[in-house]
Amino acid sequence: MTGNDSAQKAVSSKQLINGSVGLAGTISVKKVKLLTARRLLLAAVGFTLLELMIVISIIIILAAVALPQYQKTIMHARETVLHDDLFKMRSLIDQYAADKGKLPQSLDDLVTAGYLRELPTDPITDKKDWNAVTGEDPYSTEGTSGVNDVHSSSSEISTEGTPYSEW
Repeated sequence: MTGNDSAQKAVSSKQLINGSVGLAGTISVKKVKLLTARRLLLAAVGFTLLELMIVISIIIILAAVALPQYQKTIMHARETVLHDDLFKMRSLIDQYAADKGKLPQSLDDLVTAGYLRELPTDPITDKKDWNAVTGEDPYSTEGTSGVNDVHSSSSEISTEGTPYSEW
């Protein structure tokens, strides 16, 4: 390699950087610019591991805060449904007794007589197993007994601190 060739190459690399090269050099300048632009684009597209870990940590913290409140809301909704079901069934027992002149012998009598479409599901146990309390029928002249109250069959304790079976 002669000194002229190395000087020629040095000049051409300067010209390549400055972008002032002939027709053959413009193709390589475009390639260099394209490769540089691609590298910048690829570097800006993805997330770093640190960024992903921060986002995941924030999501986990928010979920840990929201989950207990969600569970409290679900339990409150179940207790509200239980209160409403017990109130409605007790009022239907009284209405049945006023209409028929006697207490129903079971909760199924309310369904067969048309006072209930079907026996509601206990929201605490998710079953249709209610504890029907039988007692003396005040409407009967023969001294018979019938269902005069209804309770949940759950043995769990409510958020109020009382057993559901006492509601």
